Amino acid sequence: MRIGYYAHHHGSGHCRQADKLAALLPSAWLQSLTVFTSLDTDAYTFKTITEAQIVRLSPEDERLDDVLPGRAGQYWQPECLHYSPVGNPDIQTRSWQLLDGMRQRNIDLMIIDVSVEVAMFCRAVSMPYLYVRLAGNRDDAPHLNAFAGALGLLVPYPQVLESAMTPNWIRQKSLYLDFLTSANAPNVTYDGFIDILTKLPSHTNACKSIKTLAQHSDDIKKDKCRPLIVTVIKGYGGHEAIDAKLSELRHVMPNAFIISLGPIDDDKRNYVDIATHVSDVTTFIAHSDLLLMACGLNSIAQVYPYATPLIVLPDDRPHQEQELMADALITQGRALSWQQFMNQTSNTSEREIHQNILSSLSNTSKDIDTNPYKQNKDQYHCQNSGQSNAAAHTFMTSLTQYSSIKLWFQQWLLPQLDLIPERIK
Repeated sequence: MRIGYYAHHHGSGHCRQADKLAALLPSAWLQSLTVFTSLDTDAYTFKTITEAQIVRLSPEDERLDDVLPGRAGQYWQPECLHYSPVGNPDIQTRSWQLLDGMRQRNIDLMIIDVSVEVAMFCRAVSMPYLYVRLAGNRDDAPHLNAFAGALGLLVPYPQVLESAMTPNWIRQKSLYLDFLTSANAPNVTYDGFIDILTKLPSHTNACKSIKTLAQHSDDIKKDKCRPLIVTVIKGYGGHEAIDAKLSELRHVMPNAFIISLGPIDDDKRNYVDIATHVSDVTTFIAHSDLLLMACGLNSIAQVYPYATPLIVLPDDRPHQEQELMADALITQGRALSWQQFMNQTSNTSEREIHQNILSSLSNTSKDIDTNPYKQNKDQYHCQNSGQSNAAAHTFMTSLTQYSSIKLWFQQWLLPQLDLIPERIK
């Protein structure tokens, strides 16, 4: 079967997800995947597929000559669509590109990540599709229509992090792929991590602190003199809320070595030891004693296999996607909210704060056998690495094992979901 993957152009995360899934295909089948996106070529470089496998779509922005805007309001806005300008030449071209690309490349199945408009387009032209269902409360009519029109729903996070607000029929129609981890994640030792820090721009006091870190070991439990390493990870979708907490973080942890990764306001730099940008945060996650970050899907996917304690400060996003992900992580004992963290800091040393956080997370976890805070970081990551991407790999492999989408749907997908449509031939 030939697969089409529609990747939304807001941020690079959707194209990155397509790249990760493509890497799970058997090599002989890699050419069977085509990505449809309007993301610029310089915004993300695919690692697994070639440019010949990408259909670059025209933009879908509103224009001054539109007959109706994208959200025209009552009496003019179809309930099954979020955004639908009328008389927009770019969107008309884009629609032809989609249809022609699917026809020319003999696409059998589309994976839509994400767009209810593309979902409805596919259903209208009788193209089978799977819809990527992100976290959040997506109970609006357009999303419900996109979910109902799909053969199935692909969920890029573990089922244990599903929101209690998600209706049962949506859960049952969902195939949980777990978090997708990148292949060949670097395995850097503590000494190698310190070497990375020495090469990053920092002020004089930070240089002295790095030398102090170099004199100690990675095991914070055994080496009680090493300063705590706190890494703050931020994306470009919004960093101001986390930056606003840096002064409080420094106040309660005055001796910690604080690293800021990502954008930072100039007036906040004096609260951290290093402020920089890196292409891969994995090494910082592995060797930190504490992480502070929002709850974007790609960020949480990177952090989740590690036992590094996590403080979550969700960004304000549509459909409460980060808030509900944060709630799920807290409920599972995988993270603390900012307020929970601050409650651990009253009249205690930094070492006691760290121990209190570990104890709090350990006590919250309902499954002791899989509680990462009962193990050391290296053991936990090693254990999870062997299992990483197993569900997604099984799904992608299944697409290569059937001669038609109908056979795959009836013989593989429906048994996985334990569902049977009311009327099926």
